[in-house]
Amino acid sequence: MASASTFSLSSLRAALPSPPCICFPNGFSPSKLKIARPKSGPRPLNSFVGLAPLLPIFSSSDSFSFEHCFPTIDNGSRFFAMRHGRKVPKLNRPPDQRKALLRGLTTQLLKYGRIKTTRARASAMRKYVDKMVTLAKDGTLHKRRQALGFVYEKQIVHALFAEVGERYGDREGGYTRIIRTLPRRGDNAPMAYIELV
Repeated sequence: MASASTFSLSSLRAALPSPPCICFPNGFSPSKLKIARPKSGPRPLNSFVGLAPLLPIFSSSDSFSFEHCFPTIDNGSRFFAMRHGRKVPKLNRPPDQRKALLRGLTTQLLKYGRIKTTRARASAMRKYVDKMVTLAKDGTLHKRRQALGFVYEKQIVHALFAEVGERYGDREGGYTRIIRTLPRRGDNAPMAYIELV
């Protein structure tokens, strides 16, 4: 009965799948391949090693270094560049939406005289409002057309050009004032009033 359950070694080899073939490039012989093994001590267990190479038998040392795999930025332990000279506040918008937002805020401020918005938007729109007042102080037809190209409402431009001489005639810049107020409910964004002086 024991003889009926025994199998020959050749039949077992035939039943197992064939091992994968390792192909080497031309001019490379497997005899030049060196396998690194620890010289002494217990054999390490097969466990998850993260970014370890898939074929550790092709390495020439026991410890693996991955410094060559990752790009390093050596600028004084910082991984980001400073915004030197980039004075445009992004306001989390692409350029066309940012310009439309600032044009709309400028139009509303020139229309109502005082609006409430976030502190970042108020600081960003301040220079555009000052630019419109400066164009109105010049008063030429070319400056009026430049203001009409920026401000959305035509009547506001004509009213601005009509009254800016007596209101800001002796003032050289600084036509707006930003007053900080309580943060906005919901997202706690810092808010501010911006008004014409």
